[in-house]
Amino acid sequence: MYKFCESLFRYRRRPCRTVKIGPVEIGSGHRVAVQSMCTTDTLDTSGSVAQAIAIADAGGEIVRYTAQGRSQAENLRYIKEALRAKGYDTPLVADIHFNPAAAEIAARHVEKVRINPGNFIDGRATLSGVEYSDEEYDAELKRLDYKFTELLDICRDHGTVLRIGVNHGSLSDRIMSRYGDTVEGMVASAMEFLAICRRERFEGAVVSMKSSNTQVMVRAYRMMVAAMAEEGMDYPLHLGVTEAGEGEDGRIRSAVGIGALMADGLGDTIRVSLTEAPEAEIPVARQLVAIVSEREGHAPIPEQPTDTYNPYDYRRRASKAKDGLGGSNPIAVLSSPPEGSVTLTLSDLTDERLSRLKADGTVIVAESDNANPTAELRAFFLRLDSHGVDNPVIISRRYGHMSSDELTLRAAVDCGSLFIDGYGDGLMITCPGHAAAECERLAYGILQAARVRFTRTEYISCPGCGRTLFALGDTLRRVKEATAGLKGIKIAVMGCIVNGPGEMADADYGYVGAGPGRITLYKGKEPVKTIPEDRAIEELIALLEENGELKEQRL
Repeated sequence: MYKFCESLFRYRRRPCRTVKIGPVEIGSGHRVAVQSMCTTDTLDTSGSVAQAIAIADAGGEIVRYTAQGRSQAENLRYIKEALRAKGYDTPLVADIHFNPAAAEIAARHVEKVRINPGNFIDGRATLSGVEYSDEEYDAELKRLDYKFTELLDICRDHGTVLRIGVNHGSLSDRIMSRYGDTVEGMVASAMEFLAICRRERFEGAVVSMKSSNTQVMVRAYRMMVAAMAEEGMDYPLHLGVTEAGEGEDGRIRSAVGIGALMADGLGDTIRVSLTEAPEAEIPVARQLVAIVSEREGHAPIPEQPTDTYNPYDYRRRASKAKDGLGGSNPIAVLSSPPEGSVTLTLSDLTDERLSRLKADGTVIVAESDNANPTAELRAFFLRLDSHGVDNPVIISRRYGHMSSDELTLRAAVDCGSLFIDGYGDGLMITCPGHAAAECERLAYGILQAARVRFTRTEYISCPGCGRTLFALGDTLRRVKEATAGLKGIKIAVMGCIVNGPGEMADADYGYVGAGPGRITLYKGKEPVKTIPEDRAIEELIALLEENGELKEQRL
């Protein structure tokens, strides 16, 4: 099995090259940079400049704009000039989909260009099982090679960095024909482009592997790092969870996904994608960086056998059932240790203790006071596994006095990775000054963000950009008000069709901008109808009613 980090038991940033994005240097020798994306029309120069300033003033170090056409790409030049005239040297990024010509224009004006391998030259994925012959597949690869090499030449000439930004929701039909809608397909898509970068000796590449599904996102980054290591590549990583949503849920989902990777030393830039004002993303991102940075120089954690550990596929750890915990029981949320349980840390797991635990089947409450609790608790489970101890285990995190915002992010970072890896039969969070009900709600949110237990409606919503076709924040709030209380249903609210149909592919229902004043409603992956925006929420409710989703709520 390939290694995706330096050590499972010691925090250390993944070694990688330095890439210079204007005045900002990223890579393992530099602090993790935070960024956001403007939601303005990129043709609106003054509005775009004002929003970039708001992001920079909040502490954002890199600002991204959509450039869906030649005119938007060209206008980035004037946005940059206006920003520089106001004294801001914040590097700018052009976000490109479906338009290599726009990428070539933008590369001459901004410090970084992001392209999506799924639609750089391939057509939009139809999600309908299109087949490619070997000849057709190779012909597309040759066309990709030609157009991408042209872009690399321009980037090299202008000192422009290039992000190979794979999105789970927009893999091409060509990749889907060979790999399906899989993590392996995401990695293959990125590696095609990186192979050309290496052949052309283009050094300024950055990679991202985003998804709204945290399990997919974490596995994709891990597998990508392993694949690069196999090929001797050391390109930096940009981390992000797409369509994370807003408020507490958006912060939890981002912290679970981004935090899981950062805890293992991955990530050189991050973006927290919230359906809120872009500058609101920056404090959250900066706090995530600060939380994980505290793990530097943590107390040593004894290494454990890793034979049972698979970081590339979710499988819940097998445990025997006892007192409603473990086995096939849902992962529990608790506010206090269950009667008869035993609270232990890794240092308590002596051979003698492990033998007794195995014999009596006692419910275990696992704790850690290490500055790197994720790694120590992972070691705790690996030690149990190496001795065949399959008792139910509750992960317990006890915190000192802190704000609700800090508690939310810390708990999500500490615990998210463990549940994504399949560990834990229960979760218990306690913190002075925070009621048990608040801590329980947070625990349920972490389990849902890690996609191991769904207890409330899940909303997948994009943060918006210059392509957005309606007021995302207001619409999301109206959708939430209309659908609150639908347990376990996933509803996607997407600003446009660039990532919409694909990124929301595992949602039960979708609300997607189809054009000015027009919304397409989806059931699963299938479009149901396209309607005027002023009737869209009413029609969404009707669609839910038709499919029996509101029956229990009415009762």
